[in-house]
Amino acid sequence: MIRLLVLHNNYNNSPFISFPSQLIALPDLSILRRRCLKKKMAPPILSLALPSETGRVLSIQSHTVQGYVGNKSAVFPLQLLGYDVDPIMSVQFSNHTGYPTFKGQVLNGEKLWELIEGLEANNLLYYTHLLTGYIGSVSFLDNVLEVVKKLRSINPTLTYVCDPVMGDEGKLYVPPELVSVYREKVVPVASLLTPNQFEAEQLTGFRIASEQDGREACRHLHAAGPKKVVITSICIDGNLLLIGSHEKEKGTGDLMTALLLGWSNKYPNNLDKAAELAVSSLQAVLSRTLKDYEKAGYDMQTSSLEIRLIQSQDDIRNPEIKFNSQLYD
Repeated sequence: MIRLLVLHNNYNNSPFISFPSQLIALPDLSILRRRCLKKKMAPPILSLALPSETGRVLSIQSHTVQGYVGNKSAVFPLQLLGYDVDPIMSVQFSNHTGYPTFKGQVLNGEKLWELIEGLEANNLLYYTHLLTGYIGSVSFLDNVLEVVKKLRSINPTLTYVCDPVMGDEGKLYVPPELVSVYREKVVPVASLLTPNQFEAEQLTGFRIASEQDGREACRHLHAAGPKKVVITSICIDGNLLLIGSHEKEKGTGDLMTALLLGWSNKYPNNLDKAAELAVSSLQAVLSRTLKDYEKAGYDMQTSSLEIRLIQSQDDIRNPEIKFNSQLYD
């Protein structure tokens, strides 16, 4: 029997029907309905009544109208891997800030907290994962820390995946004071940390010039808090390396972090395999993007490259393992 779950929101008590892009077979919801009536409360939304078996992610990242960065490059892959994903846009810009000009809005810490309060007021604040990317101010980052506390008060097993976006190639593109906040407050509460080479140097305070330096940086970051650390790009002797470490408990960028979240949750005790699958997915997307640009007549020697997720569903869901990652326990 096919059933539609009829839901009610708390605004004017108006009914609405919520279902995915195609009808799905639902179990008998009479028990759920009786419980809701007994407690005099509205039935929960569909994503809570029928939660994802993989998990629910709150993703606080940037958004651009044109281009694929931040949440636009993270939400889709995570959905393909089976997650329910709720995005909050830390900024909404017309395009990437690397262009000559850009326009848009910046979400401040107060507005972020209003969204959290709205979710909490409707019992919608249960998440298995929190994912954060670009954050442009200390006040907003302080509020993100409060979000971490709030989410863990509801679900103590929350996994916090942090991409400490601060800069690259020797340059900061956030206010310098954010570095100490990341180092002293954010790193200690993160579950999985995914800095690039420059960001890892900022967080540890020493230069990474070799594979051994990368391993030492991972150990240094472990000591500060996170059980899993992946330095997503280290350039040594013209080679680009990924170095990660999983501290076993005793007794680019936005897309890569999202893929690491997805695959590491599927293989919680095998960061090696999770990293290989993540890099393979990224490699497949980049390869397809290059081919699309060349097919469109662009000279890839002079054109800027932008990761596109269109037509890459299979690359993300079923990547071929082509990458030998350097992972250490």
